[in-house]
Amino acid sequence: MVPPGQHQAPRGRYAPSPTGELHLGNVSTALLAWLSVRARGGTFVMRMEDLDRNRVQSGLAERILEDLAWLGLDWDEGPDLGGPHPPYDQGSRGARYDAAFEKLRKAGRLYPCFCSRRDIAAAASAPQSPGDEVRYPGTCRGLEPQAAQDRVAAAARHAWRFRVQDGDRTTFDDLVIGRSEQAPPGDFVVKRTDGVHAYQLAVVVDDAEMRIDEVVRGRDLLSSTARQLLLFEALGHAPPSFGHVPLLLDPEGVRLSKRQKGITIRELREAGFEARAIVGRLARLLELRSSHEGLSASDLVADFELARLGSAPRTVTIDISTWSRE
Repeated sequence: MVPPGQHQAPRGRYAPSPTGELHLGNVSTALLAWLSVRARGGTFVMRMEDLDRNRVQSGLAERILEDLAWLGLDWDEGPDLGGPHPPYDQGSRGARYDAAFEKLRKAGRLYPCFCSRRDIAAAASAPQSPGDEVRYPGTCRGLEPQAAQDRVAAAARHAWRFRVQDGDRTTFDDLVIGRSEQAPPGDFVVKRTDGVHAYQLAVVVDDAEMRIDEVVRGRDLLSSTARQLLLFEALGHAPPSFGHVPLLLDPEGVRLSKRQKGITIRELREAGFEARAIVGRLARLLELRSSHEGLSASDLVADFELARLGSAPRTVTIDISTWSRE
């Protein structure tokens, strides 16, 4: 805890998932998160989101850390350095998620859901949310508690959902895009049918326990904010500030992904790119500099303000075929 009368130094984080090589879209977000913390003299936390062990690739966490360090993005706490809030990998934090889950369950905020994805998609009363997400129609919300408990005891396949209260809306001031008001997409999953805690719960527990007060992430995660704010409140934690930064898209308008060739940091390194060239080009794409001349990440710290991105495009197109080695 911070002693009375004293203020906590800024604490930001970057939390990659070791399910694929680090690519330019990942690095763009990592760079902005790092710059925001370093410009304010704060602590940068590295955390591995390796909760879903079925998708984690062996050795990839170490490769991601190596690539980030090569780019000049350092951190003060993390899975390799330790720190005051260990462990720094989600796969080792299950007991903490269990405790948060039980707190919510005892407070009556959770209920078991026996619906399959097919059931939800087929429900006539399930209106579609933007994108591919399907709004949960509340099928299991009204089940008689004893009947639901009996089905759980009988090992019926089920997930656990957070009960969103009528009229719940979340309004917050985004550090990049300004005022945002959202309604969560129905009651949402906090524990999957395979027993794995959902991302929404895990990230809230991690950010609260690690005292993160600023979360910088891509705009594709903007829709997650409402759910996370509700969980922060239900668990009795003060939420961090959020800043949703521009996404990098390929020339076809598709968000960069780990499956695309030629855009991972490892591939660029092997092609002969220097770290300064990559950082310089990203700085130009993000409108942090007027040219793409090579520079280090530390060169961008002095005059960086996250709010400057508010006037930048919400998406940035990157065509790796136009890049040349410097």
